Amino acid sequence: MSLSEKAGLRLRSFGVLAGTLLLTALAGCQVRPLYSDGPTGATSAALGSVEISEADDRVEQEVRNALIFLASGGQGEPVNPQYHLALDVSHRTMGVLYDDAEDRAAAGRIVVKADYNLTRTATGETVKAGYRSAVALADFPEQEFAKVRAVRDAENRAAKELAELIRADIAAALGR
Repeated sequence: MSLSEKAGLRLRSFGVLAGTLLLTALAGCQVRPLYSDGPTGATSAALGSVEISEADDRVEQEVRNALIFLASGGQGEPVNPQYHLALDVSHRTMGVLYDDAEDRAAAGRIVVKADYNLTRTATGETVKAGYRSAVALADFPEQEFAKVRAVRDAENRAAKELAELIRADIAAALGR
């Protein structure tokens, strides 16, 4: 057997060994999608049994409404909740582009933040606690009503995005 044949044999056996190791490693993976319920639908059922605290202002109500819709699939709040989600939402409008010639902000961003705590209603045990925030950008036109409407629309967009983030956190916690 020549030197080149030995090198080819070693290279081929190395490739077979690497392929076998890769297949063995992949066979050990047990990855599933976040919203996969499997045969029982346990995550959807658990999400559907989450009660959400009352809102204090309009933006918090937007977050709450979006969360109720996302968690229950549009069926509303549960009659006998197994979990309670305490929400504390705050929001802030900031100007980011300042027009010196007209002495006003031309664009801004709306930041909506939430502290949340998911507990079991039976025991009071905390299942998941966290903090999330979402940002939406807005143009500030010269007309005052248009500016107010732009800010409100941006608050609504940020509230919906924040609700999706919180729902994903809760789904991951309840899926375990």
